[in-house]
Amino acid sequence: MSDQLQNGFGWFPYEPSKAPRLLSPIVLAYIGDAIYEVAVRQYLISLPNLRPNHLHRTATGLVSAKAQSTILAFLEPSLTDAEKDIARQGRNAKSGSVPKNADVLEYRHATAFECLIGHLYYTGQQERIRELIENSIQYMMNRS
Repeated sequence: MSDQLQNGFGWFPYEPSKAPRLLSPIVLAYIGDAIYEVAVRQYLISLPNLRPNHLHRTATGLVSAKAQSTILAFLEPSLTDAEKDIARQGRNAKSGSVPKNADVLEYRHATAFECLIGHLYYTGQQERIRELIENSIQYMMNRS
């Protein structure tokens, strides 16, 4: 297992087939989406009143393309130049299709956010992921 994953998320035994810098932005967004959704679900389960319908509605509101687009705009001033570059690559990546419940711009910005989270995940930067996701969730929860 690579040092990056052992130092970051070594609890899972599979590494990517390529170095993180060689993975496409769409692949990084694919894993980033999953990482972010798990973090949101863990946050919601930490709250009182665990009604399944409420959990689902709240989670959906935090992980939608619209929400992730809003989050990226909120986080952008706090991103490093390298992080902005990763997000830009995700935003410019061609994914093939756009979900019917999101417009193209929102979807591209959501992909940029997910790509950034995926990149941080595969480069073992769990503290930075934690910081960005905690700030994102708090920002979105305070908006509602």
